[in-house]
Amino acid sequence: MQISVVIPLFNEEESLPELAAWIDRVMVANQFTYEIWMIDDGSKDQSWKAVQQLAYTNKNIHGVRFQRNYGKSAALHVGFEQAKGDVVITMDADLQDSPDEIPALYQMITKDGFDLVSGWKQKRYDPITKTIPTKLYNGTTRLLTGIPLHDMNCGLKAYRNEVIKSIEVYGEMHRYIPILARKAGFRNIGEKVVQHQPRKFGVTKFGMERFLYGFLDLLSVSFMTRFANRPMHIFGGLGVLSFFIGFAITLYLIIGKIFFEQYRMTERPLFYFGLVTVIIGVQLFVAGFLGELVARSSSDRNKYLIRESL
Repeated sequence: MQISVVIPLFNEEESLPELAAWIDRVMVANQFTYEIWMIDDGSKDQSWKAVQQLAYTNKNIHGVRFQRNYGKSAALHVGFEQAKGDVVITMDADLQDSPDEIPALYQMITKDGFDLVSGWKQKRYDPITKTIPTKLYNGTTRLLTGIPLHDMNCGLKAYRNEVIKSIEVYGEMHRYIPILARKAGFRNIGEKVVQHQPRKFGVTKFGMERFLYGFLDLLSVSFMTRFANRPMHIFGGLGVLSFFIGFAITLYLIIGKIFFEQYRMTERPLFYFGLVTVIIGVQLFVAGFLGELVARSSSDRNKYLIRESL
């Protein structure tokens, strides 16, 4: 099979029939063999009923329904597990991602040799309260990660199948799949300018809080990609540095007390600063040691309760 399309969705019953028909037209016109996986992330409307009807009329369409809302990362994780196509395309279900981009994305993976291609919505149909924070967020992400993508969080992406089988998407890490892919050894990451369609049905499922969560997740993924398997390198290193700073301060005070000055150690504020840095150093070192133990005994965290599957 050439292409798997993975579509996470939440309360998108109105857009699903049009989206499925649009994808089918593109696939037939380009003579692609394909499958569509619609992952219903605990929708409260009639989205699952729409998926069932679509799967009944088109055997290329499959669906998975979560018992409750787990989030986009969980939906992508399950969709990636099911995908069998040589190239895996992800897109949102709200019709703001254009299926007409699929042939070019497919070519960039199969012909141009990219491992992953991320869409770039250069012209967006979003309010300024969303576009400006998005630009700041993407600029910060490029600075911290070194991956020169303009739209890291774009839902329209294409992957070589090996990529999605080699990464672990959990929590809210769907925003940083390119970072996870690079960590897994897939460094040929490309970008394509894609169309951004105005929202036709419903309302956005994301509020302003996603920018705060996104920044916190960025710090988390930056730490995880560098130190997930070796936490002692950062905590232990900072602990040793802090300990020796405190030790040097204490030694300085002792030498001054013995040879140069007559004072009580507890009367010097520097004494308390040195004592605190020694204690912090010990705590950081212990944190690094415990982190090493956790890293070596971590268990599977991706367990999602699936209610139905087609």
